[in-house]
Amino acid sequence: MATSPPLQAPLWQLLQATSQVALAVHGGRSMTAAIEAVPKDIRPGVQALSFQAMRWWGRAVAIRKALARKAPPAQADALLCTALSLSWNDDISPYPVHTLVNQAVEAARRHKDMRAQAPFVNACLRRFLRERESLLATTEADLTAQWNHPVWWVKRLKADHPEDWQAILQAAQAAAPMSLRVNLQHQSVATYLTALEALGIQAKAVGQMGVQLVKAVPVNQLPGFNDGHVSVQDAAAQLAAPLLLNGLQIDAPSLRLLDACAAPGGKTGHLLECAPQAQVLALEVDPQRCQRIHDNLDRLKVQAEVLAADAGKPETWWDGQAFDGILLDAPCTASGIGRRHPDVRWLRRESDVSQLAAIQAKLLKALWPLVKPGGRLLYCTCSIFKAEGESQIQTFVQHNTDALILPSPGHLTPSNVNSDPSLRDNRMGEHDGFYYALLEKRSM
Repeated sequence: MATSPPLQAPLWQLLQATSQVALAVHGGRSMTAAIEAVPKDIRPGVQALSFQAMRWWGRAVAIRKALARKAPPAQADALLCTALSLSWNDDISPYPVHTLVNQAVEAARRHKDMRAQAPFVNACLRRFLRERESLLATTEADLTAQWNHPVWWVKRLKADHPEDWQAILQAAQAAAPMSLRVNLQHQSVATYLTALEALGIQAKAVGQMGVQLVKAVPVNQLPGFNDGHVSVQDAAAQLAAPLLLNGLQIDAPSLRLLDACAAPGGKTGHLLECAPQAQVLALEVDPQRCQRIHDNLDRLKVQAEVLAADAGKPETWWDGQAFDGILLDAPCTASGIGRRHPDVRWLRRESDVSQLAAIQAKLLKALWPLVKPGGRLLYCTCSIFKAEGESQIQTFVQHNTDALILPSPGHLTPSNVNSDPSLRDNRMGEHDGFYYALLEKRSM
């Protein structure tokens, strides 16, 4: 049985709130935003339950369909599927299954908009208790139930990663570790590990400047966090700044860098940690998200020019001076970060892949002329779909003969599950799925 979330309130209340989060996600809202709307006193428990519910939602919906072909009203359906997602497997259930069932029925009875559906919820869940094994067997052939991802997602992964698709899907069901990036301008990784150990926080070094915690802690418990000694950043994301800067004159005050899609500012800050004298321009199309960039840079005590602008329309913001390096962390499906955001698989539609690929191509086309001859553009996405990675770059290089692909990681599958051991880098530890392509502009 999984560890139970802390009970700051009766379980029925947590289940009510969790079902509202699930309802919001299936209405197109991100789980992060939905959880932020939950009262603070019950938010930690609701967050824990919501993450688990989203990971096993495919199985839950299949079981509900086996119990009742016609879905009940949306709120009752969300509560019923929430209860099923948390109780279908004893090994991962956060509470005893009978407790979850009883409290889910209580949640329906105590909600004014679900009260009339309480008998239906009760009947379905009691039948589930009686016939759980046969219901699970019935749903086993359902691809969405088996892998807890939409069918189109499973099929695309199978086509893109024929040797690793199953391992990728399985990795998405596990909780992601908390990874940190140590600011090497302040101290070494070894020194920071010593500081963590002094506080009883277990961790190990990963990558060139990373630390991975055995157990996540609130950021205010991290030594030196408010002073910019460390930042929360996945191990794969930590590759961006070193990849772009390797080979450039990082100590030159004339070094001009562009972070084209910069919010929330993690990679912008990392660029300045690695190249403190660089002139960095950070763009973000959403003015509200620009504030997050400022907040991150202020905490790290570094400076960059931050503009609310569309990177795909240089005519509205570019001063005509070419850049030595451009970081394009392009908008994508986020298919590589399912462990951290299990709602993404349910928010995305198959048509999103081609729509986002078109945006990525537009950004590449708009930004490439802004790179100096001999300069570099690092294209990256937190996606493992080839349409947003390998295929995107192959098409770009075919149409831009002055673009040379330098040694790059390419597709990094989540948690390093690549079936070819020679392509794994165990020094990175656990990490998200990413794609990286480093392009150099040749003089023609």
